[in-house]
Amino acid sequence: MEDKTSNYFSLFASTSTLICCALPAVFVTLGAGATFASLVSAAPFLVTLSQYKISISLFALVMIVVAGIINYRTARLPCPLDPELGKTCMQTRRRSQRLYFISTGIFVFASFFTYVVPLII
Repeated sequence: MEDKTSNYFSLFASTSTLICCALPAVFVTLGAGATFASLVSAAPFLVTLSQYKISISLFALVMIVVAGIINYRTARLPCPLDPELGKTCMQTRRRSQRLYFISTGIFVFASFFTYVVPLII
């Protein structure tokens, strides 16, 4: 699997975790339960997605781990000696790392609001 592809999969998986699982907890925490109720009436698939929150979270975690391993391995590979190709290689690596950290941050945020905040409230 290519480095960029794995990062996009991890971003998609972490974002789906945010949408299915953390969104209800965030709305209720902010006191916007009525807003969330109207959102569910407009997009009823959110209820179906939230029924599978553990599976979605585990899939997102696996994708983030896979993307992290691929990022770690490709960061150690040499870039081409050609100056233009070397510059492109380094830009791609930085972009890939940023995408990975964004998806990891989204996953941590979503997991916190999905599994920790309900225990506190």
